[in-house]
Amino acid sequence: MKEHVFLPRKLDVAAFARDGATLEGEWPAIEMQRLADSGAPDAPAAGWPAVQWRLRGERREPRGAEAQVWLHLEARASVQLTCQRCLQPVQEALDIVRQYRFARNESEAAELDAESEDDVLVLSRSLDALEMVEDELLLSLPLVPRHEVCPQPLVVPADDLDAADEALEERPNPFAALAALKKGKP
Repeated sequence: MKEHVFLPRKLDVAAFARDGATLEGEWPAIEMQRLADSGAPDAPAAGWPAVQWRLRGERREPRGAEAQVWLHLEARASVQLTCQRCLQPVQEALDIVRQYRFARNESEAAELDAESEDDVLVLSRSLDALEMVEDELLLSLPLVPRHEVCPQPLVVPADDLDAADEALEERPNPFAALAALKKGKP
């Protein structure tokens, strides 16, 4: 029997699962353009460690039911994002463990997705694993990246502080109008 050679950028998911195959490797973070674009400008993706990934195919054959195609994904990355407090680069470790069940077509995928908590995708003969890994890494990015303790606080120019103080002094108290109405009642 001829052994399959599986390519991660054009993965035949059904054959991969049928063989119970495994692929693993590393991709430079700079190859994941969308992930690289989300990084801190002061710490470009070219300097990040490589993204490590592993895929494992599985074919499940439940009794009295059609065989199921599954794909298991693990990925690790370390990215540099912009801290939302100090605006300096902050390192974030991303660690992903996901599994996907595959359906023959869109309608079956929608039906399976409604019935279960599993991630369901439509079966493909040329799945791009790099795109899948990048999608999962993007989804795992923190909404508000920040240091536990910022290495240096953000410096606010004195002119900005004075302008903020003046704006607060000039703004009327929103409850003053309510107090005036209350005093006018008998």
